[in-house]
Amino acid sequence: MKQQGIGQSHAKIILIGEHSVVYGQPAIALPLPNVKLKATLTADTTSASHVVKCSWAQGNLTSLPESMAGIQKLINTLMERFNGQDDGWTLEIDSMLPSERGMGSSAATAIAVVRAFFDLYETPLDRATLLKLADVEEQITHRSPSGLDAATTSSDQPIYFIKGQPGQPIELNLHATMVIADTGVKGATKEAIMAVRELLATDPQTTQQRLAHLGKLTERARTILSRDDPDELGRVLNLAQDELTELNVSDAALDRLIQVARQNGALGAKLTGGGRGGCMFALAKTALGARKLAEILKQHGAVETWIQPLAKGDE
Repeated sequence: MKQQGIGQSHAKIILIGEHSVVYGQPAIALPLPNVKLKATLTADTTSASHVVKCSWAQGNLTSLPESMAGIQKLINTLMERFNGQDDGWTLEIDSMLPSERGMGSSAATAIAVVRAFFDLYETPLDRATLLKLADVEEQITHRSPSGLDAATTSSDQPIYFIKGQPGQPIELNLHATMVIADTGVKGATKEAIMAVRELLATDPQTTQQRLAHLGKLTERARTILSRDDPDELGRVLNLAQDELTELNVSDAALDRLIQVARQNGALGAKLTGGGRGGCMFALAKTALGARKLAEILKQHGAVETWIQPLAKGDE
């Protein structure tokens, strides 16, 4: 056992395929390595206390808020695994990720915590074990998680995903830079899912066509990611947003930022995640263009922005 264990992870977004993925269509999730989360686990040989420090809670492991029940269960599972119930430690979680914005905050936290424990106890960690342990937290936080968040927040490659099947890493060869913007409104995923369900009940033919079209757009996006055509990807993202708007999962705050992005040079822009609040993103051709666009989005109401180059060396 070392004096300190470190675990790192990062955010993710859904590039394309949200909502249609619920109905068997593919989706693509994108890792955001620039939006980082770090868990630092420091051994305390003077006591057997277990202290957790993060921006949303501070205190003993046993007194964490209900929102951290998944992390609490995960930590207890890890302590049992390493027979370390009597080993004192302090766990500090430093995160750039906002919660409840569709960026994988809970999964990223779980991934980093698992990595920190395995590092502290100097134990090799394979990917299958990492994802299985992260699922302990996700089962409590998200009830029936797809596994997509954990797979993407622990990966440096995009993940192509179909419900009920393991995610597949896919090739990314795209010279463009993404700007992610937070509307400041908590996403209302359940409301958005219900809106789609209602449309399926009232207008099944048109709604099924929209969901199928989103599936086809996702397949196009997969091909585009590997052949470096950011202009075409922008067009595909705009078409996907049009369908999501018709499915009633966008809202005024998202629509405003998407329109501003498109009017200020974005190749494409759409919501990401559940919708009805949360985040949107825009695709810019250059890093300089992305930085300018991020400032403009803040001027028009974005409470936070993040910039992610999609090709290595495009910082």
